[in-house]
Amino acid sequence: MDTSTSPSTQTTATSDEVTGTANRSTTPSSTAFQDYIGSQWADRDDQLPPARAAAAFARRRRDRVSARFPGTRLVVKAGSLAVRSNDCDFPFRAHSAFSHLTGWGSDSEPDSVLVFEPTASGHDTTLYFRERADRSSSEFYANPAIGEFWIGPRPSLAQVASDLDIATAHIDEFAPTDDDVTLEDSELASFLSELRLVKDEYEITELQSAVHATQRGFDDVIADFPRIIREPRGERAVEGVFYTRARLDGNAVGYDTIAAAGPHACRLHWTRNDGPVVPGDLMLMDAGVELDSLYTADITRTLPVNGTFSPVQRRVYEAVREAADAAFAIVRPGIIFRDVHAEAMRVIAEKTAEWGLLPVSAEESLRPENQFHRRYMVHGTSHHLGLDVHDCAQARREMYHDGEVSEGMVFTIEPGLYFQPDDLTVPEELRGIGVRIEDDILVTSDGAVNLSAAIPRTADEVEAWIARQTAN
Repeated sequence: MDTSTSPSTQTTATSDEVTGTANRSTTPSSTAFQDYIGSQWADRDDQLPPARAAAAFARRRRDRVSARFPGTRLVVKAGSLAVRSNDCDFPFRAHSAFSHLTGWGSDSEPDSVLVFEPTASGHDTTLYFRERADRSSSEFYANPAIGEFWIGPRPSLAQVASDLDIATAHIDEFAPTDDDVTLEDSELASFLSELRLVKDEYEITELQSAVHATQRGFDDVIADFPRIIREPRGERAVEGVFYTRARLDGNAVGYDTIAAAGPHACRLHWTRNDGPVVPGDLMLMDAGVELDSLYTADITRTLPVNGTFSPVQRRVYEAVREAADAAFAIVRPGIIFRDVHAEAMRVIAEKTAEWGLLPVSAEESLRPENQFHRRYMVHGTSHHLGLDVHDCAQARREMYHDGEVSEGMVFTIEPGLYFQPDDLTVPEELRGIGVRIEDDILVTSDGAVNLSAAIPRTADEVEAWIARQTAN
């Protein structure tokens, strides 16, 4: 990034004190320059777009919110740019509740606000944001945060109103009140999380598309194994290859990619990704593409780097797959969400007991007061998935963990076994092996569909997959 001539900011959106650019600004400030740079521009393309596919679904969601909070002024903010360092910001990503209620995805504007204004019959909803400045304004050329000279064209109020099928107004017209209920209110936050527990047709389509893009990312990584193996920090190469696919097919990654090779696979959230990828080891890859709609996949596959599982690796891998398959088999409307985890844990307890790793039988270990098998899988088996990788996180426990499974829910099933390299409770041949298999599951009227079933899952399928991708 060339910031040697970055101008000082001249609007209320930022300031020299915030951005720290005043001491290096070289932008001319004369009246003659301002008059010249503000003149002789071609007319903008102000054609109004048709409403995007998400708009109708977002309107229905807003109607449900309105019905739940009659007579209450609700304010849902998109959020602001976050500083990465000094005057460099992280890429903006709108709050998931805001995106869910507006349909605005990766193209949403920072500092936007959705307001539900109570009326006699419900609410009027208005989307407030900072409209682009006229080209005669210094914002156009001298504001690196929002000026179009710096970041490119920005939408007009009319364009966004047409695109999202919602009333719009300039952010300067938004006036907060003491009676506003915001996302800091636990009741509103819980309701908006619970509103996302059951996905509509649009959301399911987006999630399936995110899974397909993620599959292509896994294909890319495996095809690049020969180069990845040669890199001293091959895990970083894995991360980079997948990120390239995420940017080509979507907005970004839905979360930091886990590219955990060898004993790093035993670290549940290994995102440092600074180790080698060594033939003979396993690589646990947990990754998901986030689309421009902001819906993300969440897939894990554990891959033998040299293309073939050793006998002990295969034994652990197939045990984890058996646990995943058992959990999937019970999914249908009417079960309790926590039952999915319990079924996977039954298999994990049986396998670790069978291998002589537990101090008691599988039945005894499964008792709440024992849980010895959990030493080798301390995380949960499932979480909801959608706009957030861990979606609906502020839902009440009775609606989430203890809630009834319903048609249209999408969640992961991701059992694993992790034998730490220094764990003296397991034989040496198991130490340093970590395996997780994670799929994205859609609940149907009479069962479930594995949205990621096309990504190879069995040990035999994985070996054939690696052979195909590395053949060229």
